[in-house]
Amino acid sequence: MNIDCSKYRNADIQILIHHIYEYNKGIRNMILHTMSSEQRDLAEFILNQKNIDYIVQEVNSNKINIFFGSKYCVDIIRSFENIVLSDYTPEQDFILGIMLGYDRKEQCKRYIKMHAKRESQVLVAD
Repeated sequence: MNIDCSKYRNADIQILIHHIYEYNKGIRNMILHTMSSEQRDLAEFILNQKNIDYIVQEVNSNKINIFFGSKYCVDIIRSFENIVLSDYTPEQDFILGIMLGYDRKEQCKRYIKMHAKRESQVLVAD
């Protein structure tokens, strides 16, 4: 079933449909889409119609994150037990970045910084 993009004037939905296009073309294996929580029902309807695996996490009362794409990738996010992005461990953050297709070298640098910061926080707490 093709979705007629022209009937959805909302930018969140337009971008979601573009992300679905990229996923279906194999450009990405997984997408993280942040959008207004007001559009959640429509977004879930579209993803279900396209038979795309996804998980929704609330960011705050106005925004949600939708992780969607390959079942294997989404299952990894599910294994993180619905924690918010800001609470990810350096390892979880690294895995997410790689699955989203971020630059590997930059992800390695980010991991090293996050890991060092976490280690220094542990030392201070002791």
